[in-house]
Amino acid sequence: MKYISTRGETAHKPFSEVLLMGLAPDGGLMLPERYPQVSRETLDKWRGLSYPELAFEVMSLFVTDIPADDLRDILNRTYTEAAFGTKEITPVRTLSDGIKIQALSNGPTLAFKDMAMQFLGNAFEYVLNKKGRELNILGATSGDTGSAAEYALRGKKGVNVFMLSPDGKMSAFQRAQMYSLQDENIHNIAVKGMFDDCQDIVKAVQNDAAFKEKYHIGTVNSINWGRIVAQVVYYFAGYFKATQSNDEQVSFCVPSGNFGNVCAGHIAKQMGLPIRRLIVATNENDVLDEFFKTGAYRPRNSEHTYVTSSPSMDISKASNFERFVFDLMDRDPQEINTLWAEVAAGKGFDLQFALEKVGGKYGFTSGKSTHANRLATIKQVYEQDKELIDPHTADGVKVAREVREEGEMVVCLETALAAKFDATIREAVGDVAIPRPAALEGLENLPQRVQVVPNNAAAVKEIIRETLDK
Repeated sequence: MKYISTRGETAHKPFSEVLLMGLAPDGGLMLPERYPQVSRETLDKWRGLSYPELAFEVMSLFVTDIPADDLRDILNRTYTEAAFGTKEITPVRTLSDGIKIQALSNGPTLAFKDMAMQFLGNAFEYVLNKKGRELNILGATSGDTGSAAEYALRGKKGVNVFMLSPDGKMSAFQRAQMYSLQDENIHNIAVKGMFDDCQDIVKAVQNDAAFKEKYHIGTVNSINWGRIVAQVVYYFAGYFKATQSNDEQVSFCVPSGNFGNVCAGHIAKQMGLPIRRLIVATNENDVLDEFFKTGAYRPRNSEHTYVTSSPSMDISKASNFERFVFDLMDRDPQEINTLWAEVAAGKGFDLQFALEKVGGKYGFTSGKSTHANRLATIKQVYEQDKELIDPHTADGVKVAREVREEGEMVVCLETALAAKFDATIREAVGDVAIPRPAALEGLENLPQRVQVVPNNAAAVKEIIRETLDK
């Protein structure tokens, strides 16, 4: 299996190279040259496999340059009961109204990002060791990617992490998870701006070829293909858990910001998993909802991005959206270069002519949720089902209820545990006990280590230089 860029000007590359590179040299995103096809017979064989076994079967179709025994070892070490609290890894439960929730937040940082990041940490270490190389990760987070990356990579040999986050825009728990880490290879940088500004800085540094080469810059943001391929696995796992046989269809509702999570669902559907629809749930930052309803993609600048109570979705430029549009445009890189030149110019683009294909062939639909909606949903689920869901998952449940059709089985992907957002939870249901793992008690009281910088790439580059040139 070789990988190509959405912009069409990067040589075909194997998985191990793509894992370390982040953005392609031509500014595009890497994708497999084709999606492996999974037959009904294969689905029948996979039903009933353990999560690590299923992960091996799915990922070995994409990862062909790591020996099978080594890949199996990486996955067996990644998806353990010790790390994820249950042998099932991603159990599926059903609310009283029939909506199902796939638990993806049982990892070390209580967010779905652990599902991919724990794999990435082990895969990075393996590949870097084989190549005798070092890697300096530059990432951006709106709340959960940062802590998941740092917990997966802390103390890893040959890896430094420089993580950008929007200053003051995350929950106290999210900040504490990241900033309290004292490992020497972890560097937290708070940017005076929004998440989109952080993401723009990462891209600016990635596009400085000389700097990127000199300092061996890679990324763990969802533009990293290694994360997407790991996420594809849990769509298969969720489908098997939610159904009795492979004759059934399932729709997945996915709280969406950067489009990486639902992009993995798109790939699973293209592989042949019986997904009926992919339901994109947004918050007040509804750029994606606008696209799926009208065909117009109009990213907003940071001044027009709302700060909301589901902060991990406070994103108005969805990086992974380019991968889907590449498929939508029949994989024509010239179309992508033209469309993203419009995005870079601050205009966006309009694909209204393709909406039938978006909803038909690809099965996408969407909805949005507001602060009042998520509070009402958290309250309703708590009263009816005696469980607490986090604000992002509440956005998903609200939209799933809104768009669900007669007889449609909908699985909502859980984003995080409620403990990460206690202020919003208490606003919704009052002063209740919000469970959190014993190891995280008193997290917010630990000493924190972070550097605050202005919103520009030069300041971030200077920190990287000072750290690595010592």
